[in-house]
Amino acid sequence: MPSATLPGLTRDSAQTHLQLYATQAYALLGRALMDRGDFEGGVVEARLFPDGERYRRIESVADGRDVILLGGTIDDQSTLELFDLACALVHRGAHTLTLVIPFFGYQTMERAVRPGEVVVAKTRARLLSSIPLAGSGNRAVLLDLHSEGITHYFSDPIRPVHLYAQPVVLELIRELAAETDADSFVLGATDAGRAKWVEHLANQLGVDAAFVFKRRLDGERTEVTAMSADVRGREVVLYDDMIRTGGSLLGAARAYLDAGASGVSAVCTHGVFPGEALAKLRASGLLRAIAATDSHPNASALAGDFLRVRSVADVLHDFLVPAEHRDAAP
Repeated sequence: MPSATLPGLTRDSAQTHLQLYATQAYALLGRALMDRGDFEGGVVEARLFPDGERYRRIESVADGRDVILLGGTIDDQSTLELFDLACALVHRGAHTLTLVIPFFGYQTMERAVRPGEVVVAKTRARLLSSIPLAGSGNRAVLLDLHSEGITHYFSDPIRPVHLYAQPVVLELIRELAAETDADSFVLGATDAGRAKWVEHLANQLGVDAAFVFKRRLDGERTEVTAMSADVRGREVVLYDDMIRTGGSLLGAARAYLDAGASGVSAVCTHGVFPGEALAKLRASGLLRAIAATDSHPNASALAGDFLRVRSVADVLHDFLVPAEHRDAAP
């Protein structure tokens, strides 16, 4: 029965009551948050039994602390780990409990299209809403949701907060655009559904926005039917909130190149890249580079010359720790 201590967040500070824990998959982002100071590191003992069942014990003293639990619902195991630890931390006496969920799984399954379909985004929100109430309340911090309506699936006693990774996304877009020889660039969307958000980002950057109309052929393939802007001789940086297999991304990139774009790159908040998805995107030859945040652990694991990754730790830290309460120590 091997054991491990999770997630290795070892820095302690007498200056704060903020205590930070992270699930296994989010240990790396947890350490990035710890590096910014202002948190005590929470420790969890974990063991795996031969039959696959898991033992966990909160080793740190959470009583009276404002507890932050970092973990995405990236798969069923991670979701249950998040739920189990949250319940245990409340029972250990947490004063407040904040779930920080950089990637909320099943967020594209936010409504039923065919009779009998399970709206998993709603059932996951209901699960997290059933966590016992900490002394002074629970909240869930969600990042760049695919559908803003998902927050309404949470119910008392948990309070949802929708946080945006816009500062990091804008930085990545500027970085990719600056690497080209093009005189100007266009910020593009992979489909009309993302047009409103892409237009908002384009206004922040002072550049033109473009989007394509598409229809879905099956679970992985889409077909572009029209385009909204002239991109001839211009670099296109595509933004999408999430890249999974990349079918929509490749369809849009091909359409922009066929319309005369000088090159295409892509930025996303959530780089999921299951299986060989990233390798296929690179092998397509349609994209110069991709940039993502570390909201999903797959992005950090796959980072390299083709995929660059920027942390959302500052965005999370600035929300979690008011400026007047930040650790002044170097």
